[in-house]
Amino acid sequence: MFKAILFDLDQTLLDRITSLIKFIEWQVDYYQLVPQQSKKHFIARFVELDDHGSVWKDLVYSQLIKEFHIEKLDTDELLHSYITDFNKFAIAFERVPETIHYLYDQGYKLGLISNGKSPFQENNFHALGLTEFFSAITVSEAVGLRKPDPEIFKYTCNELGCTPNECIFVGDNLKADIEGAKKVGMRTIFFQPNTSVTSASVDSYIHHYDELKSAINYLSNLT
Repeated sequence: MFKAILFDLDQTLLDRITSLIKFIEWQVDYYQLVPQQSKKHFIARFVELDDHGSVWKDLVYSQLIKEFHIEKLDTDELLHSYITDFNKFAIAFERVPETIHYLYDQGYKLGLISNGKSPFQENNFHALGLTEFFSAITVSEAVGLRKPDPEIFKYTCNELGCTPNECIFVGDNLKADIEGAKKVGMRTIFFQPNTSVTSASVDSYIHHYDELKSAINYLSNLT
């Protein structure tokens, strides 16, 4: 039997794309960064430069300031707003809270492993209202390790008091989440709400959190 379920944050628990767009819409309006007729283009360009969160926002804002000729705020001011205000727009994928409550009530230990800045990622996770159910919250910058490094998975297992083969990892990134977890002996569930990608590293797939219970049961029956 599995003892722990571990999750990625961005685009796994946190609907980052939706959250990011809501934040940018607010930031554009609040600071009046561009005329309304340029707003959609600004948002689209932000999302493009952000590249699924792989580019830190100082570079994103620096480029946007040049392209849209923004003069009233500089990169540092916009970055400070991002760090401070993004979590106010953080929302989870549909049925995430109910699913986390269910797993917790079933006695599973819950853990989070997220690549990203600290305490930025911790604040985003806290905004989802799920912190109390998690026994381990690991953010790459805080521990000096980064997925898919096996050590970050081992570190979190140690925090949970579990061995990797007693854990299931749920994530949306094949390399960082799935292959990384698989290398240390975890079972894996690939969350892909909008695609249908297959990989030999994946043990089970879900497109919606209503499917997670069945996926866990399926993996439990394989052991």
